[in-house]
Amino acid sequence: MDAYEVLEYCLAKKGVTESFPFDQETLVLKVGTKMFLLMSLERQPLSVNVKTDPEWSEELREQHPQITGAFHMNKTHWNSVSVDGLKKDLILKMIDQSYDLVFKSLTKKMREEIESGLS
Repeated sequence: MDAYEVLEYCLAKKGVTESFPFDQETLVLKVGTKMFLLMSLERQPLSVNVKTDPEWSEELREQHPQITGAFHMNKTHWNSVSVDGLKKDLILKMIDQSYDLVFKSLTKKMREEIESGLS
């Protein structure tokens, strides 16, 4: 997968916005007001940070050398994923879980606004 494919996939989800709050290289994707994916646009091979369930994070890190604890983030919940050599289905599954975990952490009001298309 390339950066464009990841971005296109994420933007198709409800309530997703993109921004560059840290620098002009790190694209941040949010659902509501919370980050669910960070992507370095300059780094090759492409690398993304996603949130995953802690148990699955451990499993992923054991099985795939491309997946490590995310730098500058809570390594229990966040993974850095070098997409090179990973199956597209696995990358999409990690993106989906990250989005879902973050979406569930939003306030009820914000979740309802996103689901109804108001935000």
